[in-house]
Amino acid sequence: MPSIRSGRTCLAIALLLQGCGHEAPSPSTASLPPATVSVATVASKDRVATEDAVGTVRARLRAVIEAKASGRIQRMLAVPGQTVQEGELLAELDLRETQARLEQARVVREQAESDLKRFTSLLEQKILSQSEYETARSRFQVADAAVREAETMLGYGRVVAPFTGVITRKYADVGDLAAPGKALLEIEDPTALRLEADVPEAIVDRVSLGDRLAVRVATLTNVLTGVVGEIAPAADPSTRTFLVKLDLPSTPGLRAGQFGRVSMPVGVTSSPHVPKNAVVQRGQMELVFVVRSNRAEMRIVKTGKAVGDEVELVSGVEPGEQIVTGGAAELLDGQPVIVKP
Repeated sequence: MPSIRSGRTCLAIALLLQGCGHEAPSPSTASLPPATVSVATVASKDRVATEDAVGTVRARLRAVIEAKASGRIQRMLAVPGQTVQEGELLAELDLRETQARLEQARVVREQAESDLKRFTSLLEQKILSQSEYETARSRFQVADAAVREAETMLGYGRVVAPFTGVITRKYADVGDLAAPGKALLEIEDPTALRLEADVPEAIVDRVSLGDRLAVRVATLTNVLTGVVGEIAPAADPSTRTFLVKLDLPSTPGLRAGQFGRVSMPVGVTSSPHVPKNAVVQRGQMELVFVVRSNRAEMRIVKTGKAVGDEVELVSGVEPGEQIVTGGAAELLDGQPVIVKP
């Protein structure tokens, strides 16, 4: 009987302590040696609230190359990935019909030029009227224009690079028929890239030309600074978004076609911030230790955005609490602690 009464008394004392808001230390933590730790006070700080818009990195200067004349491709000198210079020959067309027209036009011009010289001599001798001379001169001018037109058309048989860049796609090869409106190659300038993002209509008014916004690309570890260069004046009726283009700095590893996100400012919020070394990762959980009554109290937290050496805590702690910053990784819940002065 005395043992039963004693057990009931201990249970009543434990329930009383719990009801008063105090937890009796478990035998496992009560026997742990005190740990010397460094602490910091949780501070609430203002930050600019942002909303991400997704986009694609594209070349600021890109073009689809087409032929200006119809003809079979005789030579294709460019391949995807090749770097070409402005004016470099990319493809050559077989324009035999145009060549024949040029030769015919040259013969007609020679005849018209010969007639004009003869009529000029006759006009000086006052044997020929002024009107007949003007007719001969007009025939020569028409013939000369026909030659220049044929020469221009024959020049279209040489397809050259419009600017210095890299060939990204090839749509035709030797033997294919080239014609105006039919793509042959695609070229981009890899030295000038930009992010093209679809921004929701609810936040597009917060963005202005010249704004410098944070851009994150999945394959890069550092955050880029994009400058807003273009904002579409009208929304896409199917997505209700506005196309915003941000010029990006030249960065190693940055390529056209990559996926990126741009952070758009939407307001200012206030939230607790703690040093990064205060957050302990254990499995899938993020933990911090708060010092209460000279003991380490474990808290499961949810982190937000990192700013410098600090990280935002969305939940788990309140401003003003003392949080362990040095030695947190070795602590256990309820372990006694000694705070360094």
